[in-house]
Amino acid sequence: MAHTPLPAEDIDRLTNQPPRVEALRKAIFTIADGLSTAVDLSRIYVDGLENLPADGRFLLVGNHTSAGWPEIVLTPYFVHRHLGVRVRGLADQRATGVKGLQRDLMEAVGAVPGQPDVGAELMRRNETILVFPGGGRDMLKFKGEEYQLNWQGRSGFARLAIAHDYPIVPVGLVGGDDVFHSLVERGGTWERMTRTFGERMHGMSGVGVPLMRGLGPTLVPRPQRMYLRFGQPISTTRSARVKAEKWEVTVKQRTQTELETILADLQELRRSDPFRNLNPLRWGAALRPADVSG
Repeated sequence: MAHTPLPAEDIDRLTNQPPRVEALRKAIFTIADGLSTAVDLSRIYVDGLENLPADGRFLLVGNHTSAGWPEIVLTPYFVHRHLGVRVRGLADQRATGVKGLQRDLMEAVGAVPGQPDVGAELMRRNETILVFPGGGRDMLKFKGEEYQLNWQGRSGFARLAIAHDYPIVPVGLVGGDDVFHSLVERGGTWERMTRTFGERMHGMSGVGVPLMRGLGPTLVPRPQRMYLRFGQPISTTRSARVKAEKWEVTVKQRTQTELETILADLQELRRSDPFRNLNPLRWGAALRPADVSG
């Protein structure tokens, strides 16, 4: 579906924010910086930060999970902690189409409308950007779909990165699809019966409502350690010998393949981690990046 370009004043607001939004930004990031000790105690597994281009000029491409929040919060947090930059997350209209204080908060943490003209302007300004090509559909996991990418052939992120010669950094998160488990399969009776209701609830046409459970039979989230990995930058510079259409497909496919590899490797690592379920008695035995560096 085509996006209506944002008015010039809205584009300017995203890059030259009002004083109240700037004040919120400073307060939020001051608090975030003060939480580093607590974050370290939680033993979030993170590696690959050395792969991030030091100038902050890159496009992060990640996977959504059914939990929703870990990849949205942890990816910008660790990038900011490592490079000192604010990540601008391309979000859908439901997240950014709010008003008042909600809008100020979204803009303060870096969220912007996920539209090509917005991404292009941010790239012209050499900002760090985060996108989840699957959007909301990637969060709607059904039984057996954990850590699968549901991009539906979308390659707009690749087209945008190529146009601005922006390197792509794949970033994968494992743990978020283990917080809740889906009880029904896509295409099953329940999923088909709930498609109309699902469209009203989550705004995705042709997708029903996953039946989820957390701890035991409840919706209490299952305690899970989070695993985050930043991959090697992928160059988007096109050779004159390669047609533009073919190069876009190549960059998109390479990004997807690299991200799928990261997710598979992190799942394998998770299986051997004594601290994967956040058992406090196994805190000291939690796998660290140095434990698997060889």
